[in-house]
Amino acid sequence: MSTDSAAILDLGFTERLSVVRAAIEQRLDELLPESGNERDLVALAMRDSALAPGKRMRPVLLMLIAQGLGHEGTAALDLGCAVELIHAASLVLDDMPCMDNASLRRGKPTVHLKFGEDVAILTAVALLSRAFGVIASIADLAPTIRTQLVELAANAVGMQGLVRGQFLDLRDGQHSRSAEDIAMTNDLKTGVLFGAIVDMAWLISHGAENARAPLQNFAMELGQAFQMYDDLCDGCSDTGKDSGKDLGKSTFVSVYGEEKVKAQLHLHLANAETHLRQVFNDVHMIEGFMAMVFKKRF
Repeated sequence: MSTDSAAILDLGFTERLSVVRAAIEQRLDELLPESGNERDLVALAMRDSALAPGKRMRPVLLMLIAQGLGHEGTAALDLGCAVELIHAASLVLDDMPCMDNASLRRGKPTVHLKFGEDVAILTAVALLSRAFGVIASIADLAPTIRTQLVELAANAVGMQGLVRGQFLDLRDGQHSRSAEDIAMTNDLKTGVLFGAIVDMAWLISHGAENARAPLQNFAMELGQAFQMYDDLCDGCSDTGKDSGKDLGKSTFVSVYGEEKVKAQLHLHLANAETHLRQVFNDVHMIEGFMAMVFKKRF
């Protein structure tokens, strides 16, 4: 284990999480340097969208899982930041007038309102490009591993993941949907990227083969829980984004009501923790982080 990794593990939960988050913020800032040109709106919008204060759930999760699997080095940090860039790009596109037509994101005006729709589209493309460039250039990984990581990211973004999920949500969300259809859309919108995250952590850590399936099951349960949490928060006014965007939309909340969805959310979290314990003896960091993400309201 590297000296830095050992030092992090010696810290308590709050301190370790603070160290991980600080490393992510610093690396994101390095990966998206200021251009020094106030007319370079795309560069400004990239930093504005990716560096805006957020939970950093995806990169933190990747790093914690990789650490739990014994990973050493900085590959997990760069991978986590690449995933955060992909996530930021998806939010820029989700907020566009042709999609969710949102005005707030993380407590700030959305990119298309602040910089224009043309800049927003170019920003999303540039963030995705930067993300794949980061993954492909991680120096301390074998070329075959880097290729697999790029493929994982590409599948998570494309028609097997975010793009298809967003399309189904836009086109079918305004109509009555079965629970199975809603769950499938949620998997594509959220679960598939979580699945890529745990697979990335497993790959760079040379994890045992029998750990891969439980980690994937953990990711899918977490994805469903997170999407339900997001739907439950839609009516809240202090989330940093527009409220009421799901009105008239077919979601688990609209179909089953808040109380049943809250119960199902907790079941998904319990299932996620069960799968996690099949892989790790000590899960207090990951479980503690999950509790922080979900405990605010439900």
